[in-house]
Amino acid sequence: MPDILTDLIDSLLTNLRAPGLLEQVALVLLSICLGWLLARGLRRLFRINAVQQQVMQIGLVSFAKVLTPVLTLLLLLLFKLLMQRLHQPVNLLRLIIPLVASLALMRFVFYLLRRIFARNTGVGTFLLFFEKTFGVLVWIGLLLYISDLWPDLIDYLDSTVLPIGRYKVSLLAIMQALVSVLVTLVIALWAGAALEERLMRMNTMHSSIRTVVARMARGFLVLVAVLLSLSLVGIDLTVLSVFGGALGVAIGLGLQKIASSYVSGFVILLERSLSIGDMISVGTFYGKVVQINSRYTVLQGLDGIDTVVPNEIFMINSVQNYSLTNRIVRLSTHVTIIYQDDIESILLLLEQAVLAVNRVSHEVLPHALLLNIGLDGLELEVGFWIGDPENGRLNVLSDVNRAIWRVLQDKQIKIAQVKRDIKIMQ
Repeated sequence: MPDILTDLIDSLLTNLRAPGLLEQVALVLLSICLGWLLARGLRRLFRINAVQQQVMQIGLVSFAKVLTPVLTLLLLLLFKLLMQRLHQPVNLLRLIIPLVASLALMRFVFYLLRRIFARNTGVGTFLLFFEKTFGVLVWIGLLLYISDLWPDLIDYLDSTVLPIGRYKVSLLAIMQALVSVLVTLVIALWAGAALEERLMRMNTMHSSIRTVVARMARGFLVLVAVLLSLSLVGIDLTVLSVFGGALGVAIGLGLQKIASSYVSGFVILLERSLSIGDMISVGTFYGKVVQINSRYTVLQGLDGIDTVVPNEIFMINSVQNYSLTNRIVRLSTHVTIIYQDDIESILLLLEQAVLAVNRVSHEVLPHALLLNIGLDGLELEVGFWIGDPENGRLNVLSDVNRAIWRVLQDKQIKIAQVKRDIKIMQ
């Protein structure tokens, strides 16, 4: 190990003593400045208006952190080519170009990973750990490349063979297979995430159709990536027939519920019976639909608690959708008053009191009804409508009851009390 460090230091010192060092330093500084300026100019170019910014969100605007090292790398390669044409030394450029390339590679990989896994949930601990691990591996590879140990490492991995069944596979082939699979999957997931974001901005398409297209496109891209990566590795795709048979048996024996939930999810999205933002009630659950996935749907209750409901539940149970065709919902409250001569004026007073509550709809006016002339008094019902069921029902019902109570107190209208005759038997 000391010999390697000594050779590396001697190589660096030799490069620094080479003629034309100042010209190369100037070209490196010029490339960095021009790369930064060009990246800044491109970002401004694609922020002309709000519409264009939304369209380019999957492009250069969100690609900002990768632009600077990429443009700097291109400029360095161009200057290196020009210097070689002029027969000028390029020792420093040969040293700087791998450094900038490794920085561009790390930022590009971080960009892809965060676009895929951190769009809604934020950057998690595992993602940060993976980014740091990848960065360390890139810098180790760069150190091996600069110290001319990279060919020796490749030869060692190629010569090291592992017996796998009847076959013998080298470590280099295994690593190449893993890299090809990871690269194709990451590209497929990134393309699926970009397509989903683009679809979600298309207001001309129904939200359920957009979700279905996005899910199917992502699944198709992942399938193509897996098949392509297996082909690159050299695995015969005919072996997947055995896997398909095993998967069919597994679905038939133990995965019926999961398969049913997935199929139900696509049926729900295609039928448009549920949409993001709908207020629904299914079984004992009531809340707002905040997320529709292939296997489950997330309901957010009025108490803020999220409930994960398998999509199969929506297919086998009756679902009350308060906002499928109309968001206006009717609520009612009951009150029993003592016998009155002018019941019409009391009903009118109650309707006016309820209409004064903020959330009560003015499109469909409240109505007070005399339901029954009972033994204890006159049983009244006050019905009203609200247009925002997602904001809760109990709170507006409480406001309506308080308004009715104030009217009864102001007009001195007494509430009927149940009469009971108590006889003491001796």
